[in-house]
Amino acid sequence: MTLRWLPRIALVTVLIASSGWAAYNDDPASRLPLCRPGAKPSDMPPAEPPSLTGDACRARATSVQRVRVAPLPSGLRSAGSYSHLGATSTGTWSGVLGRITVRDPAVRPDTLDFTAARFMARRDAGDGHTSWLEAGWAETGWSGGGRQRIYTYDTNRNSWTFFEDYKIHSGDQVWIYLESGPDSGQLANEWRAWLWWGDKWHLLASQRLPLTDSAQVEQYVEVYSDAQPGSLSGEPPGVQSAPASYSVPSVSFDNVQVKAVPAGQAQFWRDDTVPSTTGEGTAAYCVNWRTRFDTWSAGDCG
Repeated sequence: MTLRWLPRIALVTVLIASSGWAAYNDDPASRLPLCRPGAKPSDMPPAEPPSLTGDACRARATSVQRVRVAPLPSGLRSAGSYSHLGATSTGTWSGVLGRITVRDPAVRPDTLDFTAARFMARRDAGDGHTSWLEAGWAETGWSGGGRQRIYTYDTNRNSWTFFEDYKIHSGDQVWIYLESGPDSGQLANEWRAWLWWGDKWHLLASQRLPLTDSAQVEQYVEVYSDAQPGSLSGEPPGVQSAPASYSVPSVSFDNVQVKAVPAGQAQFWRDDTVPSTTGEGTAAYCVNWRTRFDTWSAGDCG
């Protein structure tokens, strides 16, 4: 996800008891039982894709957080630094699946810093706007107390949704799956985000988005460095300096696969069958491609 806002931002946090999916009267997802997360991620990989009629459940979101733009004070520059490390498909696909390792980045508290390791389905609307759904894990400077958390983000709400029932720590590995709805009946343009946990699929999000049943897909470690550390703690504004990088231990992705059609079979994301563009790194962060593009890692250079 790319924040398109200037510094000096107000955060709005909404605590909710329902799950991070949109309820529609005719949506089978609304009939799934609520999940019981259990103690730790699954040791075994998923044996089959999720199904709304199978042994699946709805995850319980613990908070939804929206970032709202405030006017930029005079004398301040628009700043902040992004690093997008990974790959984006040039064509469109109906699903993306893979395993992501959790690490503990040195995100600075009381800032807009964040590190997110995620998959995304996206489509450019052609008018300067992009619609997307993403899911993975993230650590943010404005909330979470330095913890890594399972999250989703969608452009219907333009909000981060966090799922703190799933206790993750550095070294854990989580399976994330984004797909267009293969068994949603008449529900057009519905995309879902799933987490494999406790040997069971947990539905994180179900959103109708203007993506059709296929979209560009991404796999990225995204690192944002706030230009004004302390801006959320009430310190007086000043002229911003260039944002400093912070340490991001190497985050690995593996078993990354894509699906051509909603009911189709998944295939590995390889450079000879899935044309892609890449974010190859910056002065501070580097990408290590073991196999383009299904096995790789990104983080601090060297």
